[in-house]
Amino acid sequence: MRFRTFSFVKQIQTLSGNRNYQYSTLTIQNNFVRRQIRNSPLKLTSLVCVYSSDNKKHLLDIDKQREVLKDVLEQRKIQIKDTEQRLRKKGVEIVRDLRQQKDITGQRFKEKREHLVKDILETKAKVREKIEEVVEKENVFTVPNILCMTRIAMSPYLGYVILQDNYNLALGLLVFAGVTDVLDGWIARNWEGQSSKMGSFLDPMADKILIATLFISLTWQGLIPLPLTLLIVARDTALVAAGFVIRYISLPPPKTLSRYFDVTHATAQLAPTFISKMNTALQLVLVGTTLASPVFGYVDHPALQALFGLTAASTIISAISYLISKDTYKVLNKKL
Repeated sequence: MRFRTFSFVKQIQTLSGNRNYQYSTLTIQNNFVRRQIRNSPLKLTSLVCVYSSDNKKHLLDIDKQREVLKDVLEQRKIQIKDTEQRLRKKGVEIVRDLRQQKDITGQRFKEKREHLVKDILETKAKVREKIEEVVEKENVFTVPNILCMTRIAMSPYLGYVILQDNYNLALGLLVFAGVTDVLDGWIARNWEGQSSKMGSFLDPMADKILIATLFISLTWQGLIPLPLTLLIVARDTALVAAGFVIRYISLPPPKTLSRYFDVTHATAQLAPTFISKMNTALQLVLVGTTLASPVFGYVDHPALQALFGLTAASTIISAISYLISKDTYKVLNKKL
């Protein structure tokens, strides 16, 4: 009977591998022991001993397993804490590395930007130096240029005087303008440092403004035919426009307004043709004799009519000479 009891209990322990099955095993053993006591009262003492020893053994096993599980849980907690600390430390290192990389990148970008700005400024300075080498600078405040500006400034007042029928004063102003025209040419040719490229544009421009003013005012007074005035004004306007075009073509890049109107930058030089010089002289003679006609009383004289025709023909011929001649202006740009 004892052998059968232990075999039955061992089978139940083999089938149950956890704590719940062990408690169930104890219950089955208790029930089995009770039945054995009822059937065999004489064997009570041996069964109680067997029962007590088995219970103690199972309780010890349960305590051992509990201690083992407790140790395993503690080790797991320690591992989890270690893992959390390592992750936290790694995160701090990653954030620090990102900040350092950001600072390094920002510093490099700042250095590159400063280097780029420096290169731009140096390139701009070099370009400016090259431009100064290309464009010839000169002194424009010379005596001939001042005389030319004087003629240009007095031209509107001369026209006003003619419109007021004050021919005596107008004739005196015209003589003064003629003297300044002769003087500026003589000074530019004979005095060192007084000739300028700007003067080559300014002198003919002053003459054309003066002549145009005289022709328009005298035509308004009925002393010069209107077709002749229109012809002369049209030719002079075309020549002035051509001068602005030549200035734009001869100006090296960058072509800005400040550099275009900077009179100290000489880029071209005019060379009037011989026929143009003769035409200018005829026009001055014509306006002078016409302005003097009311003073000396020879208005509508046949000589004036012939002079009108001769001036018109020379004006047309001089305009054609500017179109066919290749040496009327010279570009002063220097090659780098």
